[in-house]
Amino acid sequence: MKQQDIQHLYWRAGFGVTPNQLKTLSNMDKHQVVNELFQNSSSPSRLEIDTSELDHFTMKSVLKDKSKRREFINKSTEKLKVFNTIWVNRLVTTDELLREKMTLFWANHFVCRDNNIFHVKQYNNIIRNNALGNFGDFVKAISKEAAMLKYLNNKQNRKQKPNENFARELMELFTLGEGHYSEEDIKESARAFTGYSHNYEGEFAFRKLQHDYDFKTFFGHTGRYDGDDIIDMILDQKQCARFVCRKIYNYFVNDTINEERVEELANVFYKDYDIENLMRHVFMSDWFYEEKNKGTKIKSPIEFLVGMTRTVPVEFKKTKDVLKIQKLLGQILLNPPNVAGWKGGKSWIDSNTIMLRLKLPSIILSNAKISIKEKGDFEDNFEKYYSKKKINKFVSAKIDWETFDKEFSNSSFEDLNHQLIIPELSDGTETYLKTLSQNSKRNFCVQLMSLPEYQMC
Repeated sequence: MKQQDIQHLYWRAGFGVTPNQLKTLSNMDKHQVVNELFQNSSSPSRLEIDTSELDHFTMKSVLKDKSKRREFINKSTEKLKVFNTIWVNRLVTTDELLREKMTLFWANHFVCRDNNIFHVKQYNNIIRNNALGNFGDFVKAISKEAAMLKYLNNKQNRKQKPNENFARELMELFTLGEGHYSEEDIKESARAFTGYSHNYEGEFAFRKLQHDYDFKTFFGHTGRYDGDDIIDMILDQKQCARFVCRKIYNYFVNDTINEERVEELANVFYKDYDIENLMRHVFMSDWFYEEKNKGTKIKSPIEFLVGMTRTVPVEFKKTKDVLKIQKLLGQILLNPPNVAGWKGGKSWIDSNTIMLRLKLPSIILSNAKISIKEKGDFEDNFEKYYSKKKINKFVSAKIDWETFDKEFSNSSFEDLNHQLIIPELSDGTETYLKTLSQNSKRNFCVQLMSLPEYQMC
């Protein structure tokens, strides 16, 4: 398989590829390379965090005592920050690249936010477990998760007073998209999800006395439906397969949607809603590797940060530094802006984030300096914008340049360029590269990561 195609695949299905991986994979054909990705992600590894200091809290103490509840929330919030950094570290170090990339994708599809670390951890691992499984089973599992029951108010959905929030978002954001259901469908399906709740531990609990057992009419069919029945009826609509496949295409292939390709994917997905089969079809398709699909997507802040630290290992000494970088870049894991999640694409870049993105490599990686023969306005402005003092205070990190040196020991400067930069370089960037000093691979790496083209994958 061609190196450029492998790089494209590994950026879309993961967070980049190392020189050693690239060398090994180049001796395989496409089927073998794709199969390797799936094989490495065949079994999920749970993401864990030590919560023992919260074990003394009980349902009674948290519900009855306001001060205890406040204490629990404060401690849980701190644990969420740590869980965020553990997740980022998993993305940097994992061999289960595809599963973790799919987990990132689905977390922005089945969007949820909560302040209970136990429920958040459980939700995050449910996404990870189902990331390459059956979509129908996935939706049903999500509908019964404590974090989602709270987030979309389905815990308050009772026979005498139905709450339509979850039913609406189930169809609008999770399965069908706007315009493919009626307000009456929302009302009727909400009744089917009445009685859904959970216990203190986050286990699903069906409150029989709060469930509406009467007939419901949904998509023109009438029956005594429950939540799983509604999801099955939604899955029967081919629009569900189209909706999900359009999001898959947008995320993994191109921001510009090719409806013919989406329909092709929908035909595959609609047969059995097997996510692994769908993704295999995407990565095995010749059109996935067409030039128009390479280097066309703006890396999300997490993809940018993870890709950079997979190339040059970085150990952040403070949790708050990892969170600060995410906040400034515009994407904090576990803290989506709303139920629709992050928009992605061009929304990742604005006048504030582009400056930080271009200079973050030099800020983090040992305060590296941009080494050029003649400074332009951009470099002069940056020196004024970030004084040496400010840079030193920005983050506290330990940089593992030794691992980088070992990984890229057999790579020339030109190899380094091709391995880090996916899209074609503009004439201006080509000219700029010629002015850069090539006396150190470390410096050259930082310089390449500071290019606008490095923002793309």
